[in-house]
Amino acid sequence: MEGERRPAPYEGLFADGHLILWTLCSVLLPVFITFWCSLQRSRRQLHRRDIFRKSKHGWRDTDLFSQPTYCCVCTQHILLGAFCDCCGLRVDEGCLKKADKRFPCKEIMLKSDGRALDAMPHHWIRGNVPLCSSCVVCRQQCGSQPKLCDYRCIWCQKTVHDECMKNSLKNEKCDFGEFRNLIIPPSYLTSINQMRKDKKTDYAVLASKLGRQWSPLIILANSRSGTNMGEGLLGEFRILLNPVQVFDVTKTPPVKALQLCTLLPCHSARVLVCGGDGTVGWVLDAVDEMKIKGQEKYIPQVAVLPLGTGNDLSNTLGWGAGYAGEIPVAQVLRNVMEADGIKLDRWKVQVTNKGYYNLRKPKEFTMNNYFSVGPDALMALNFHAHREKAPSLFSSRILNKAVYLFYGTKDCLVQECKDLNKKVELELDGERVELPSLEGIIVLNIGYWGGGCRLWEGMGDETYPLARHDDGLLEVVGVYGSFHCAQIQVKLANPFRIGQAHTVRVNRRPGMEDRCVCTHNANRKASSFLAINEDYIVWMSNRLSRGRCIATRRGVRKNVI
Repeated sequence: MEGERRPAPYEGLFADGHLILWTLCSVLLPVFITFWCSLQRSRRQLHRRDIFRKSKHGWRDTDLFSQPTYCCVCTQHILLGAFCDCCGLRVDEGCLKKADKRFPCKEIMLKSDGRALDAMPHHWIRGNVPLCSSCVVCRQQCGSQPKLCDYRCIWCQKTVHDECMKNSLKNEKCDFGEFRNLIIPPSYLTSINQMRKDKKTDYAVLASKLGRQWSPLIILANSRSGTNMGEGLLGEFRILLNPVQVFDVTKTPPVKALQLCTLLPCHSARVLVCGGDGTVGWVLDAVDEMKIKGQEKYIPQVAVLPLGTGNDLSNTLGWGAGYAGEIPVAQVLRNVMEADGIKLDRWKVQVTNKGYYNLRKPKEFTMNNYFSVGPDALMALNFHAHREKAPSLFSSRILNKAVYLFYGTKDCLVQECKDLNKKVELELDGERVELPSLEGIIVLNIGYWGGGCRLWEGMGDETYPLARHDDGLLEVVGVYGSFHCAQIQVKLANPFRIGQAHTVRVNRRPGMEDRCVCTHNANRKASSFLAINEDYIVWMSNRLSRGRCIATRRGVRKNVI
């Protein structure tokens, strides 16, 4: 209508400007806040890393503690912060510098050598004692009050109430607790250092003061094995033992770590390998190098904590098919202390090229578990190649087995190893064996294969002698394909048993040019694989050392190498 007032043009523009301004604020303000928070977080992380690098503590940060935790400096309840994986100290992020100055960490060596080996004082840390721990004086529960209270010795792991500490334990000497026979005392290393300066090497006299049962334990853990539990286990072992005894093999190779055995009395050391069968093989190769260097009298016994995917060697030796934290680390140490010694056969695998004028050096490997030619080796090769490209994707034992299933299903369709009997010749102890239509040949040193399958016994419906790992014999079986391997795994079929022998030779027939033969040696840090184009000989003989092992009883005998 004519009487109505129309809005001026500038008023509409002003309203639109307000709308645009508020829209920009609603979009940019959260972006700015997020950017500012990430900048502050990165600054805090750099500050923390700088403190961690300079500190004598083994600090590790966490976003959430697994139990009610109180800062050892300000005594306030904290949900996140940092903890030392050597002494167990727990602090808030803002108290890191104060904690560094106020609380010393575990001493690997004593500053002076004036103390006797049995005169180690307690090293008390206040608060955050383990759940369900009891006071060594009054036998009542410790840590039950919702505050920073009570004490724990970082060497013997004893706990005591605040009141009981004032009355009894201030001047008591530490006996290193339950695991005294596994711990290398700081005073021992100090005395060893002094003896080396004086050019003395009679360590047995020094060790006699620690008792006849003293058998120090060295931990070699692979933080990348199987379920990636190695990193957490390293911290738990550092808390219970001397941190100098605990090594991450991805940072310190076993060859270097085992040199600690040369500072201990002859044949007294034990090694606990936390990893898969490949890690165990890697450690055993390092033991062989000790023999080459003339250090045979320092060779340790070896136990296994299975963290890998298959863990066939661990299963054979009685340590189980896999560890997922179902028993505490303290119980693992008890199992090692209670272990008995057994023997394990180890074999040399040699791969050479045929021909009189071949100048290439034969390839040699050490076999602990089994050696195979065929589809299972091809699956292992594909799995290994993909894990090397993206190791972070293979952090679950179930996922790893699913990848094996995928490649096994693929081989059922493609059948790359078809008619293996037409491409290779097999000899057992020098006698040629006629083969049926097979796709794979597996040579076994141990009873288990393929992640827990008793391959030689099969379904158990036929009478065959049990496969042993210390009889000096190799068991040789054949498989008809990937599907046959799967049937054997679930006990729906038996393998084709070829025989037992001291020496096994696999010759490639002349004129075979296709790349269908893949060999897998289940051995060391990363298993060894060969995909061969030309004529070759695979020769397994010359049984190596029968390494000393340890066994424990927990339903089944557990063995170590």
